[in-house]
Amino acid sequence: MISVIIPTYNRASFIGEAIRSVLNQDYFKRRAAAHRIELLVIDDGSDDDTAEGVRSFGDRVAYHRFPHRGVSPARNTGLELARGEFIAFLDSDDLWKKKKISVQMEFMEANPEAVACYTEEVWMRRGEHLNPHEKHRKHSGWIFDKVLPLCLLSLSSGLFRKKVFEEIGCFDEELPACEDYDFGIRLAHKFPLHLIPQPLIIKRGGHQDQLSHQFWGMDRFRVRALEKALSLDLTAEEKRLVREEIIRKSRILVTGFEKRGKRAEVRKYRELIKKYGGGGLLG
Repeated sequence: MISVIIPTYNRASFIGEAIRSVLNQDYFKRRAAAHRIELLVIDDGSDDDTAEGVRSFGDRVAYHRFPHRGVSPARNTGLELARGEFIAFLDSDDLWKKKKISVQMEFMEANPEAVACYTEEVWMRRGEHLNPHEKHRKHSGWIFDKVLPLCLLSLSSGLFRKKVFEEIGCFDEELPACEDYDFGIRLAHKFPLHLIPQPLIIKRGGHQDQLSHQFWGMDRFRVRALEKALSLDLTAEEKRLVREEIIRKSRILVTGFEKRGKRAEVRKYRELIKKYGGGGLLG
């Protein structure tokens, strides 16, 4: 079975399309695979018409609503409820192309040693196509060094064997944002991540309820994730890469907080720069 987890919060205008993009997967329409989907919508305390939109799909969707706590608790709740051997996530503002699961399952069945794969993406913002920059280029294999600068793993594009979460843990509920970045670091440290070079999801951005619009200075949360990463069983080279990334992101934060007159935050990230060996880079 494949358990599909859609966390959502006040996305009544998006959730129906997201659900249909799962139910329309050609993999699940095959007679032999029809029973192999479990679609869990985890409502993080929405107060709009999300519930009505989800319930219109009847028993094809398992709907669970909980008090508002954030996306990481919602995803973790989905993982606790999931019964499948495979786990897939879909953010409620994203869409899957109809062959997404078929292509990924074909790969996973042909490569039983693989525990995770992800796909290329189509980016949309307010209805317009966006072209990713070179820094967003996806990579395959042991990519720990590639996931440190930015979040390369879009959870909507991934397919995971459930044992991944048993080995590296779930999503950090202490992080209000960048929890996918933190998860990607732990995943890439423990396992190779296999890229399927087909754009099989549509990522839709530009709306005001996205976390990137709610929090200034997302690197604050990435620095916390990087400091956590230092507690992993890293090689000397991996530790060096993590420290360098902490310094780089802290310097960016110092510049931003200086412009905003946030002296306490400036001191905090200058201290981190010194702590991790970048004292000569303070400027």
